[in-house]
Amino acid sequence: MVAKGETICNEAKEVRTSVGSAKIIHLFYNNGMRKAEWFLFIMVVASFVIGAAFYPYMPTIVVSHWNAAGQPNGYMSRWWGAFALPIIFLLVAIVLFFLPRIDPKRKNIEKFRKYFDYFIIAFAIFFYYLYLLTLVWNMNDSFNFASALIPALAALFYLLGFFLPHTESNWTIGIRTPWTLSSERVWKKTHEVAGLAFKICAVFTLFGIIFPSAAIWLIIIPALVAAIGLVVYSYLLYRKEKE
Repeated sequence: MVAKGETICNEAKEVRTSVGSAKIIHLFYNNGMRKAEWFLFIMVVASFVIGAAFYPYMPTIVVSHWNAAGQPNGYMSRWWGAFALPIIFLLVAIVLFFLPRIDPKRKNIEKFRKYFDYFIIAFAIFFYYLYLLTLVWNMNDSFNFASALIPALAALFYLLGFFLPHTESNWTIGIRTPWTLSSERVWKKTHEVAGLAFKICAVFTLFGIIFPSAAIWLIIIPALVAAIGLVVYSYLLYRKEKE
């Protein structure tokens, strides 16, 4: 009887494992990988390949962080310098692949999926560019890192400003506050304002090229004001809606 009970338990475990594997396979094959996701993972693979190619020629200790003036102030070993960002890139890519598929409001994501794909492509290009900058700087430190990064960051902010107004209520991406998630109207109005806010952030970021000593503040302060302001704005909209 004991042996029979153990057999039944083992069979149940195998069934649960099979069901779990089937769900994962379903995510890949029934939902399919979109072109933007293929592009994202190709960029991830490319980052590992170029890291491996650069690795033999990199110094033993590499720069991993730069201050507001674009001067190095953080270091790590050559291995981590070559592969830390690709590993982070891979983890983010996995999250961007799975989250939309398990989001309780995934049907809403499908409504603006085209724009979400644009964002994925823009993010992939930005992250790959950031990684190339770190590699090239460590091979030849003849340029200001911050000045080289600012245009790309401004472009990402601007594209985010273009993308956000097209989103629908979901748990994966956007201004996800208790109030936006509780009201379609509050979500829509908040993200319309968010679109404008991030485009303004892009303009302030570009001023960092003209005023390099203040570049970090021209990035952080507008982004912080936008983030806090949007949370407060969503609350006020929700409270007004309930009055």
